[in-house]
Amino acid sequence: MTQPSEGNIESVPGARPSEGTAESVSATAVSTAPDPADLEIVARQLGREPRGVLAIAYRTPDGQPAVVKTAPRLPDGTPFPTLYYLTDPRLTAEASRQEAAGLMRGMTERLGTDAGLAEGYRAAHASYLAERDAIESLGTDFSGGGMPDRVKCLHVLMAHALAKGPGVNPLGDEAVALAADTGLRGTAVPADWPKYENYRRDSDE
Repeated sequence: MTQPSEGNIESVPGARPSEGTAESVSATAVSTAPDPADLEIVARQLGREPRGVLAIAYRTPDGQPAVVKTAPRLPDGTPFPTLYYLTDPRLTAEASRQEAAGLMRGMTERLGTDAGLAEGYRAAHASYLAERDAIESLGTDFSGGGMPDRVKCLHVLMAHALAKGPGVNPLGDEAVALAADTGLRGTAVPADWPKYENYRRDSDE
């Protein structure tokens, strides 16, 4: 599912790595206030002017802004529940590829059979809501990506995982790991992000 756009807002509606914790990942998952050059790059990435950008929440190893932290309410007053928005075209294309390959269906099925994964995913949902509500409450428990009990948009989950680092959103972590292992490691994804096989090995144990 393509992540929500500013003009198409959804109203409302784990697997654990064995190595590479959030502390060990050297990615640039540190929010920084966007400067005009960042916003110009994001505009080119999106093909439109970004609105409501509070921070660059993740910057790729090769220096590109890739996840923006967006205000829960846009300047025109429109509610925008997607706190972390994926912008780098390499990552958005990979998220779409994974969705087309059927990963979301398999992930949702695993939430029904893996209690640890389900617990971690619910915790990610709660963390997402708490962080957004600390900026402004939208009066809804809708977070994004299908959380807390389904997987509907890997763009949202990957953005959340990259912004926070591994260990917060287990399925977002998995999607980023798969992206890393299919050619984006060290360019769009941190070089030391845990490998996809680590997540699946822990899930299968």
